[in-house]
Amino acid sequence: MTLRARITAYVIALHLMFAGLAISLFRYNRFWLLAIEAIFALSLAVGIRLGRDAFRKLAFAADGLRLIRDEEFTTRFLEVGQPEIDELIAVYNRMVDHLRDERVRLAEQHHFLSQVLQASPSGILVLDFDRRVATINPAAERLLDTAASAIVGRPLNALESPLAATLASLPAGDASVVGLRGARRVKCQHGTFVDRGFVRSFMLIEELTEELRQFERAAYEKLIRVMSHEVNNTVAASNSLLHSSLTYAGQLDPVSRDDFTRAIGIVIERTAQLNTFMRGFADVFRLAPPLLQPTELVAMLEGIVRLLGAKSDAAAITWRWDLQQRAVWVRMDRGQMEQALLNVLKNAVEAIDGAGTIGVRIASGAGRATLIIEDSGPGISGEAQSNLFTPFFSTKPHGQGIGLTLVQEILTVHGFDYTLERSADDMTRFTILMPLLAPEFLSADRA
Repeated sequence: MTLRARITAYVIALHLMFAGLAISLFRYNRFWLLAIEAIFALSLAVGIRLGRDAFRKLAFAADGLRLIRDEEFTTRFLEVGQPEIDELIAVYNRMVDHLRDERVRLAEQHHFLSQVLQASPSGILVLDFDRRVATINPAAERLLDTAASAIVGRPLNALESPLAATLASLPAGDASVVGLRGARRVKCQHGTFVDRGFVRSFMLIEELTEELRQFERAAYEKLIRVMSHEVNNTVAASNSLLHSSLTYAGQLDPVSRDDFTRAIGIVIERTAQLNTFMRGFADVFRLAPPLLQPTELVAMLEGIVRLLGAKSDAAAITWRWDLQQRAVWVRMDRGQMEQALLNVLKNAVEAIDGAGTIGVRIASGAGRATLIIEDSGPGISGEAQSNLFTPFFSTKPHGQGIGLTLVQEILTVHGFDYTLERSADDMTRFTILMPLLAPEFLSADRA
């Protein structure tokens, strides 16, 4: 029973008792009847007044409760001239003003954070209490190479992505640098925060590819410059002494003279090779700005394949061409790109080491050409995958580790995107994306 009903029942019962008492006294003394009726009327008036005030407070409390339940914080109550009710109204108005201001502040913060998440170049994932992805921003979609619709609501270890697997295994508070396809590197960090008394996780993914490339380039360039300086000085001085020593060959007998001359010649040849070796490293980091000119891609590749096909180690290799069209024109530095593609195709030939297949595919669309070179060699190992394009790293017994570094430098200065990865069918695949030269620009260049 509500308070209103209890008060009403009490007033009715009280006045029914007064009515019964009045009827009983009416039999003995009419004076008492008049007195009882006066008291009855006064009590009824006072009861109605007090009940109306109580019901007004109850109505205010009910309206305030309904507005709070409906989260309607824009409605305010006016004072009614009664101190108790006015004090209650003032407290309620202050409370809803605070709640409204807090709601506006939270909405503005939420909008700001949403804008930051959308615009952030770093990938951000927020997990729920069950470690499923609750929020993901566009940068994280790009780095995971998966749409948000396929990520949200799923645990990280259920996603088909090496990066997602690394994130899932990363302990809270730890950070790790992970290699992606090609030369890309990202820094992953696992952080936590408290939400409603429980710990939740978030993942921060930061692209480090260009930053690390510049850092490594500066470090290796300085190292090679120092090494080249010391080697060149030593080689120059040594060769000068060796050539001077050859003048004494005439003082030796014919048998000793031949041995002496041959030994000195071998040393001079080896020092010259050492000088050339060091110059090759230095040239990687002294790459000239590309001289961009319209170049027919297919013809250039055919020339490189013809050159490599003449070598004895490529005699048993089958070259498979897949061309959407013959005429594919790209603006590039022909000399530099020939060197880069020669390194890529030479690596494919050496990876096969005998009979096998090298595929060359060129597709065009959306204003760009996609060149894919893949070989049927043993593929890329886990160690090689994490060290691709790192200077001095090579899986070949006598490799110098500068071939892919040179390829990376040439493709980077041209602004071409590229990846080197192991395909689903265990082929080693090198992909290069190059902007196509529009026909109108091609005509202008030829003119």
